[in-house]
Amino acid sequence: MEAEEFDGFYTASFTRLVGQVYAMTGDRDEAQDCVQEAFVRAWSHRGALQRAQSPEAWVRTTAYRLAVSRWRRTMRGRRAPDRALQVTRAGTDLSPDHVALVAALRELPEAQRRALVLHHLCDLSVADVAAETGVPVGTVKARLSRGRTALMTLLGERPTDGLAEGASHA
Repeated sequence: MEAEEFDGFYTASFTRLVGQVYAMTGDRDEAQDCVQEAFVRAWSHRGALQRAQSPEAWVRTTAYRLAVSRWRRTMRGRRAPDRALQVTRAGTDLSPDHVALVAALRELPEAQRRALVLHHLCDLSVADVAAETGVPVGTVKARLSRGRTALMTLLGERPTDGLAEGASHA
């Protein structure tokens, strides 16, 4: 992948990837840092990236893994958090619905959250989610179903609203 082609790839997908990783992690600043680092790594591996079926999936997976690694490092080194000092840093450009969705996603188990984000926000098929996460298709379907049900409860929606209609995306 030449520099000009890589620059186009970066420009076309950076914002989208930050939004996707933000939805998975719940921290916009961390998502931006991790996506940026993933693109730095992608530049170093651009030969393999060019051969990859989905360069965007490669960057997204790398960014997600970086976020998980950073989180683990932080948790190992952190004392019990002082709730009075915790601050929610939601961008001013985010709608209240978006903030509520990300807050609800934070309450879900990581595997369900990741499946929901990849399927509904990244618009990947169930098979693509399975391939990216390394689990069977049936596991992805179960995570999506359980995650949608939990989200509806957290967001106070009836089963006929919102993500429940997305259940037919397979």
